[in-house]
Amino acid sequence: MKLKELESHLQQVDSFKKPKILLEQYPTSPHIAACMLYTIQSTFDDIEGKLVADLGCGCGVLSIGAAMLDAGLCVGFDIDNDALDVFRSNAEGFEISNVDLVQCDLCSLEDGAYANKFDTVIMNPPFGTKHNQGIDMKFLSAASTMAKTVYSLHKTSTREHIQKKANDWGMKMEVIAELRYDLPASYKFHKKKTVDIQVDFIRFSKA
Repeated sequence: MKLKELESHLQQVDSFKKPKILLEQYPTSPHIAACMLYTIQSTFDDIEGKLVADLGCGCGVLSIGAAMLDAGLCVGFDIDNDALDVFRSNAEGFEISNVDLVQCDLCSLEDGAYANKFDTVIMNPPFGTKHNQGIDMKFLSAASTMAKTVYSLHKTSTREHIQKKANDWGMKMEVIAELRYDLPASYKFHKKKTVDIQVDFIRFSKA
C-alpha cells in the first residue's frame, strides 16, 4: 500500500468524541500516523507478519494502520473504555479482524506481564503534562520489556533525558525524524486553534 493511500484510509478513522484531559487524549493525525507506519514497514520491515503492540492506542489509528499494512496481529492497550469502544467501531467499519484490545493501566502493569511477547511496539504516549509528569517514561519502560523494537513519539525537548533512559535499559536509540506535531484545540482552556510541538519520531532497539 502506498503512503498516500494509507493516509487517505486513516482520515476515515473516528476520533475521541469527548477527549479526557487527565488522560491527555489527543488524536494522532492521519498524516503523522501514516508516515510513522509507512516508515516502520518500508525502511525496517517491522510490521508485516509481526505481532505488534500499540500502547495507549486510543481510538486505534496506529493499530488500524498497522493492520492495513498486514501486521500478523496488532494488540491495542488503553486504560479508557470509551476510547476502546470507538476503536472497536473503527475496526468493524474497516472490516479489520487482525486487531485485539486490552483494557489496562500501562503504568501499573506487573513486571514482565507481557515480557517479550511482541515483535514491535508502536505508540504515541502521553507527553506528561503537569498532571502526568513522567508518564511518557512509564510507557517507554513498559514498551522496553514487551519487544526488542519500539517506535515512539516524544517531545524533542526531552531527547537527552530519553537517551539516558534508553542507555539504562540497554536500548539503542535512533531519531528517525523530527516532526511538527500539530495539536488542535481540543479542550475549553485551549486559547489557540492549534499549537505546533517539536516531536522526535524515535526507534529503540535491543541488540
